Amino acid sequence: MMIIVMKKDATLKQIGGVIKKIEELGLKPHMSEGAEKTIIGVVGDKRKFSEETFAILSGVETTVPILKPFKLASREFKPEKTIVRFNGTEIGGDRIAVIAGPCAIETYDQVLQAAETAKKAGAAILRGGAFKPRTSPYSFQGLGEEGLKILKSVGEKVGLSVVTEVMTPELADLVADYSDILQIGARNMQNFSLLEKVGKMSKPVLLKRGLMSTVEELLMSAEYIMANGNRNVILCERGIRTFEKYTRNTLDLSSVPVIQHMSHLPVIVDPSHATGERYLISPVSLGAVASGADGLMVEIHPDPDSALCDGYQSLPLPEFETMMVKLKHVAESVGRSI
Repeated sequence: MMIIVMKKDATLKQIGGVIKKIEELGLKPHMSEGAEKTIIGVVGDKRKFSEETFAILSGVETTVPILKPFKLASREFKPEKTIVRFNGTEIGGDRIAVIAGPCAIETYDQVLQAAETAKKAGAAILRGGAFKPRTSPYSFQGLGEEGLKILKSVGEKVGLSVVTEVMTPELADLVADYSDILQIGARNMQNFSLLEKVGKMSKPVLLKRGLMSTVEELLMSAEYIMANGNRNVILCERGIRTFEKYTRNTLDLSSVPVIQHMSHLPVIVDPSHATGERYLISPVSLGAVASGADGLMVEIHPDPDSALCDGYQSLPLPEFETMMVKLKHVAESVGRSI
């Protein structure tokens, strides 16, 4: 792939001429309109073009090859930071988006209690699992579509956007009917059929880093989604597997500034799955905000000790409220808000 940087005063006719040339060669154009200049990405068989092919066209300022394996997700393709907007909510802007809710949807009242607390404390998005991929086949697997109905109903009642996980391409359309954001879990990060499916959909996608995946592999998975047409991708750092035994995973906070240096996509942190320990969630969340994360994804529950799924890594509602007060102070210290 290469990018074509148009001149600041390039006309619509000139931009259209470049796009026409790209398509005539059997290539795919990808537009990125910045504050001052328009950038057009060229994707396809490298044998069909060279830098000179487009450098001579009217309105073109320069052409630049993108050497990184991920193209559309790179800072070269889009220097400005992407802000994902949906349903009156945004991720990637000055406000840190907090996503909160139970690991698994159990009952309407359970989700409602969590949602009302989340909304009051300043969260922007409600989470909840309807289809639960568990390590053990004997563990609670979720309520399925009934859970989706509960999540959507509660979200509308309290005024929160909702996010939930989609596990297979076959379930994507169903989940999209009820959710504002489609979540791809860590175990599905390289499920390429699923990535291609959500890439052809209009809903934003929250893509979690795999348990043993590198930052580059995460960005390559994001590339699959973007190459299929969906540019609204949110990345999530949720810890990776190491030899450490005292946390569920090892949270790679350094990945937040690394990703932001390499990519324009917003990145959030999931301290619940990263640590697997309730007492670690608040301090790790504070560190994530200080590191520059665009959001947090926190599991909360009215009665964590009785939860059907991951209660040990879920915050009781009063503890979540306390954490949110602390988060606001940290956010202000780095020039942001909650």
